[in-house]
Amino acid sequence: MHADLTRQIASYVTEKLESRLAKLASGVAVVKVGGASEVEVGERKDRIDDALNATRAAVEEGIVPGGGVALLYAAQGLDKLPAANVDQSHGVKIIAAALKVPCKAICNNAGLEGAVVVGNLLNESNGNTQSTKGMNASTGEYVDMLKAGIIDPVKVVRTALADAASVASMMTTSEVIITDVPAKEEPAGGRGAGMRGGMGDEMF
Repeated sequence: MHADLTRQIASYVTEKLESRLAKLASGVAVVKVGGASEVEVGERKDRIDDALNATRAAVEEGIVPGGGVALLYAAQGLDKLPAANVDQSHGVKIIAAALKVPCKAICNNAGLEGAVVVGNLLNESNGNTQSTKGMNASTGEYVDMLKAGIIDPVKVVRTALADAASVASMMTTSEVIITDVPAKEEPAGGRGAGMRGGMGDEMF
């Protein structure tokens, strides 16, 4: 507990010193946010906060191509990873499959065929884990993600992957997992149609 407290204090002091240094070096900017409503102002402030945090993270650890392609191409490197046994081999395959999901999901959300895009990118990369080509979800075009300015901070990608692995590991060792049951969709015709069918069954 003492060690944790010391680290927290050190982190707080470091943050304050960096803030003071920025002010002394005239590296301070005031961002004024406006909008037609309180909700709009709040949303814009959240976007600015996200941008600032992403910028700080990028300064700390650098950047990688965005749009999920950094993880997509990293998955190719796992094919060469030696496994000590069958269980490890299955684990590597699971992680490799998971690394392809972000890029696929981004494309699907943009109305594109995520599976097709992922397949095309992997085929064109030819196993090159350093490739920077990806899909611009806004335009539907294949571009060099770095040149197009579509980037992700390394810290964000790394922590997201580590957190996902932690959650998955916890789930595999849990005896019980609680989740929400999806609501059942009513058949075409609504509730009345179902009632009529039920009455007919009872009559026969």
